[in-house]
Amino acid sequence: MSAEKYLRPEVINQVARLDLRAKFIVEGFLTGLHASPFQGFSVEFSEHRKYVPGDDLKDLDWNVFAKTDKYYLKKFQAETNVTGYLVMDLSASMAYTYRQELTKFDYAICLAAALGYLMIHQQDPVGLVTFDKKIQTVLPPKSKRTQLGNILAILANLKPAGETDIAASMHQLAALIRTKSLIMIFSDLLTDADKLMQSLFHLRHRGNEIILFHILDEAEVHFPFEGLIEFEDVETPEKMTIDAKGMRADYLQSIGEFREHYKQESAKANVDYVPMDTSVGFDKALLEYLTQRQRRF
Repeated sequence: MSAEKYLRPEVINQVARLDLRAKFIVEGFLTGLHASPFQGFSVEFSEHRKYVPGDDLKDLDWNVFAKTDKYYLKKFQAETNVTGYLVMDLSASMAYTYRQELTKFDYAICLAAALGYLMIHQQDPVGLVTFDKKIQTVLPPKSKRTQLGNILAILANLKPAGETDIAASMHQLAALIRTKSLIMIFSDLLTDADKLMQSLFHLRHRGNEIILFHILDEAEVHFPFEGLIEFEDVETPEKMTIDAKGMRADYLQSIGEFREHYKQESAKANVDYVPMDTSVGFDKALLEYLTQRQRRF
């Protein structure tokens, strides 16, 4: 099998160490990019951008033109750097898994680790923020190789527990960040959507770009249950027994509306909303990051 197999959650679940998970995901992703219509996003993408009318022709890279028959401008290092923050939800609900493979939290950790790996690879400063009811950890952005080890060490030791207040934490983050940054949030978004969106407007108002990775378990999206099922709230002691067959249609409609609401509200706030579930390949998130990064220049 090719390196691209590591983009599949069920394969990466067999790799124990987080540093190897991150490395294998990114290598699999870059391998796929070279063979895809997005090959312009290959390893060299940090050094070039496509020519647009009005650009200075003296900055054209004729070596790239000779190889690709396309016009690219050589970019300067100061122009290419994007400061990023990986922002991780520590709520107990993130610990849920249906098939006892990757939990939502494990999946989010793998994504964040891979994005951190990719950003350091591109010499972009990247930092890490964790939160529950308030911000718990802040690792300021750096682009040094040692930063990746620092990020992975924190991520590998995180445990989801207790309740969360995403909106309050994002308001706190908006006050904390001093330079315009790319904020990548990893959460199941089981919260008051309107309050959360107000906090994201606050972050956007300060000039930050936001990618909202909405991570649900595959069972939360597809509802594969049969018969009488007892559900337990992971953040409170409440339990409920339901008839899965009788509930399925209503549930699927509700979860669809839940995601659609976030999609529409994010569009209004100019936030990139990326719905994910734990069966989706990691390349979807990495491509979203590269697309967002390219869009900034």
